[in-house]
Amino acid sequence: MKDRLVKYRRDLHKIPEIDFELPKTIQYIKTVLERYPCEVFSSCRSSVCAFFDCGKEKTTAFRADMDALPIAEKTNAKYASEHLDKMHACGHDGHMAVLLAFAEFVSREMKNLPRNILLIFQPAEETTGGAKLICESGVFEKYNVDRIFGLHLWPELAAGQLASRAGALMAKSSETTLTVAGKSTHIARHTEGNDAMITAAKFLCRAYEIMENLAEKEECLLKFGRFESGTVRNAISGKSVLMGSLRVFSNEMFEAAVKNLEETAKEEAEKTGCSVRIEFSQGYPPVRNDGELYERCLKAAPNIVSLEKPLLIAEDFSFYQEHIKGVFFLLGTGTGIPLHADTFDFDEDVLSNGVELFKRLAFME
Repeated sequence: MKDRLVKYRRDLHKIPEIDFELPKTIQYIKTVLERYPCEVFSSCRSSVCAFFDCGKEKTTAFRADMDALPIAEKTNAKYASEHLDKMHACGHDGHMAVLLAFAEFVSREMKNLPRNILLIFQPAEETTGGAKLICESGVFEKYNVDRIFGLHLWPELAAGQLASRAGALMAKSSETTLTVAGKSTHIARHTEGNDAMITAAKFLCRAYEIMENLAEKEECLLKFGRFESGTVRNAISGKSVLMGSLRVFSNEMFEAAVKNLEETAKEEAEKTGCSVRIEFSQGYPPVRNDGELYERCLKAAPNIVSLEKPLLIAEDFSFYQEHIKGVFFLLGTGTGIPLHADTFDFDEDVLSNGVELFKRLAFME
């Protein structure tokens, strides 16, 4: 199996594709799956599913994401990307390799498994949330799926280490944009203007205080990374734009943060006579692992480490968890090379631990 894991991963690493445009990746996956006694089909655009009918009432799903990133690879590996300015810099090639190797195991153990198995190869995790389309396709209802598992390679964990936690694991990420419209005048006539810059600056300081207070109840974060304002040094700014990102771990906290920030923006604008608009993208929901199912996973695979705190990154696996019970895991690469880096790489030996985890989960009643 180790040899096949390496082959699958490196073959797929060479042909990274973006978003929903995944013809080579899809064909490769289908070619492997069609060797096995399963129904291979697409539940929605650019997806590949494999249903192993073990003659049971309920079905367990396992998911891998297929899409790569628009990054020019700089690993100099023999199996480096053959597609210009595209790279599997987030480990999705490894996720697919794990699921393809797991498919072979399922094909051998169908008579012994307590549940049917559905494998999902999903597009557009990095872009528009392909998981949402899978959920909307009706595939879970058709095959009586009531739980789902997935994993992600994680550079900050030791090589081969598996980790997760009950409840919040990853954040809801919402792009946050504040736009302030004022009136520009020469600074010598500043009293005749409406200063968009001071409005945005005061909002920024108050917004950070608000989030610090909210974080005392539940972990959350808001940071702005870009501030555009004004045209010249000797004129009051007539327009300011603040761009940042809000991260929360529950829909309730998202609603509380939005309400407080909207009220604060309005208050600061009224002080200066400016008008203001604050916008929040919906993004992906927070990844929240079902507590009861997670405890069962710990019994099935006791080598899983439980993390103390959730992570401030986002993942569209969360859409599945809004539809059915699910648990998402992290699998350490031990390299420290960050995800999305143009030098991202890992030792394929760690993938065996992912396959072993899925084997154990497949035998859970």
